[in-house]
Amino acid sequence: MVRVVSFLVGGLNCAVMLLGLYLMDAVLPPGCGGGIAVAAAPRHGRGPGALHAGHRVAQHATADAIARRHLDEEAASVAEDAVARHEIRVRYKRWLWWTRFGMAVGALQLVGAMYLMFVIVRDLPNGRRSTSCFFGQDDAGQVYGRALIALFLILSWVVVIVQCFTGSDVLRWRSFYATHDMAWKAHYREVFDHGIREALCCLGRAKYLTVLEEDEVYSVARLLGDLVAYRASGTGHLELLAGLALLQKHGNLPDLQTDLVEAPHNLMQEAAVLHPFAEACYTGPLLDVGRNPILFPCAWVYRQGILTPWTRRRRPALDGDNWWRGHAAAFLRFANIAPTALVRGRVRQSKREAAYFVVVLHEKKTVLIGVRGTETPEDLITDGLCRECAFTKEDLDGLVTNEQLPVTTRERVISTFPHYGHGGIVEAARELFMQLNDCTGENTSSRKLGFLSTLVQEGNECHGYKIRLVGHSLGGAVATVLGMMVSVCYAENSGMPDVKEFN
Repeated sequence: MVRVVSFLVGGLNCAVMLLGLYLMDAVLPPGCGGGIAVAAAPRHGRGPGALHAGHRVAQHATADAIARRHLDEEAASVAEDAVARHEIRVRYKRWLWWTRFGMAVGALQLVGAMYLMFVIVRDLPNGRRSTSCFFGQDDAGQVYGRALIALFLILSWVVVIVQCFTGSDVLRWRSFYATHDMAWKAHYREVFDHGIREALCCLGRAKYLTVLEEDEVYSVARLLGDLVAYRASGTGHLELLAGLALLQKHGNLPDLQTDLVEAPHNLMQEAAVLHPFAEACYTGPLLDVGRNPILFPCAWVYRQGILTPWTRRRRPALDGDNWWRGHAAAFLRFANIAPTALVRGRVRQSKREAAYFVVVLHEKKTVLIGVRGTETPEDLITDGLCRECAFTKEDLDGLVTNEQLPVTTRERVISTFPHYGHGGIVEAARELFMQLNDCTGENTSSRKLGFLSTLVQEGNECHGYKIRLVGHSLGGAVATVLGMMVSVCYAENSGMPDVKEFN
């Protein structure tokens, strides 16, 4: 049950501590044991033993709770399952704190080993002088003393390196989970759940760190935990990667796309013209990091208009923008358009929502909707919500009624219903559709256009304009799904503007 490496590390710690005490007492001159004391201090007394025992108890409690829950999962009620889930999370947090404490002790051991090496190197120029702590012994004990000092230094570094590569776990998880798939999935769900929450906390989203209920972060962790269920059979991570590489090398994927339509040349030219707007949607520092790896802070400050706050009133007010309307300034500056062209947008969103910009280009007779790709922690959560989500018939009406697609393709879409998509992308597209159509409250099921229709309806200055949706990465996927929803709405209204999406 206890890992062999735990006994090894414990024995090495004791050896370093005892050897350090012997060097300070019998080998080194008086007043010269400072470096040895610093290197041996993290291993002195009952500290390592208490740490080992506490870590072992916390790990045993966590593993036992996970194993018990998933062995009796079918017989448990909903209330009992919720209580067991809460117990697992609390115990896992306790074990995690013991692990972090062990990492802190390991860091102290590393600092002590580095300080000891520094002291020895600093003492080298003294040579055989009487002031030399490590090299000033008499001839009789010189070789013996130097050998013990070298052994102490080597053991100090060996302990640090072994702990870094083997981790701080005391017990073997497999001794609790054996080959039970559900137990291994639950274990890795907790690993990913806490890892994602701590990463979000480092990115400024501390609210996720204290949540104990099942939310979107747990949904992402559950999907990732299911991916590593191969651990139940004893397969290692490197073995899995090697197997996937062999499958990719020798596998012959069937050619399923036999009736793809090549995009017309005029649409390719239009996509090249509209591509900068997809890039301009990245109004945070991400775009500047890619284009100016060294001076990106200066480039971002310039694009955000921080140096010209007196011009804020000339910029449009976007949902979630900062006080000086910097995200609007960044979009306008990169796209090189007038402030009046940007008529609506949102830059700060919640989970399963997409940031977007609506631009009117009168010279091109186009209403453009730009959807931003992955840039914020909320976007990462949307990316991770990759569970399958069924398309409704209303979602796919724009694809079925698209006369530019071959008839066989449209018939196959109908005959093979239902269809599924990336859950986070589909839900983000539906939410954005509601935003553009002002479908809120009791009107969420409405297919009647709101804000967008006011731009292109008869009598408006944008009547007859084309509608173009652009996006990059996550934004391109959301724009594609949104394009099907928007096009079917216009098919039901008079005028029927030209709707296309580029990603």
